[in-house]
Amino acid sequence: MLEVISPELARRIVARDEQPGDDWHPDYPFADELDPLRSLAAASGTEPVFTMYLIRRQSDNLAVGGIGFFGPPDGTGTVEFGYGLVPSARGAGLATEAVELALRHAADNGARAAVADTAIANLASRRVLEKNGFVEVERRAALVYYRRDLV
Repeated sequence: MLEVISPELARRIVARDEQPGDDWHPDYPFADELDPLRSLAAASGTEPVFTMYLIRRQSDNLAVGGIGFFGPPDGTGTVEFGYGLVPSARGAGLATEAVELALRHAADNGARAAVADTAIANLASRRVLEKNGFVEVERRAALVYYRRDLV
């Protein structure tokens, strides 16, 4: 399940100001997510669709990761995104499901294609993208770049 992260929620996540109902995993947020969360926290408003989302595990409603867009689609309709889960939540299909939901949401809101990159050595992330129909389009240094048409 995906939940929009507002600037106010981003500020609380960065400050670890957990309130009743937030239900964040003790390892959330992870280091890679702090900079995007700080940027969102500093924003006065947000892009209502192409923003950051919490990934909640349905079995216990715990926030175990995040997925976010790097802004709205560009002039060609392409949107870029990234995602991550706390280590203990990995391997259960949550990332695959979150990517699927986010891509459906992006397509429903005008995105025509999506791109993402991951470390060549990150086989789990590469599998998540490939399960969601992404194809490798390039390799540079230690990164693999993926693309998928949404329409």
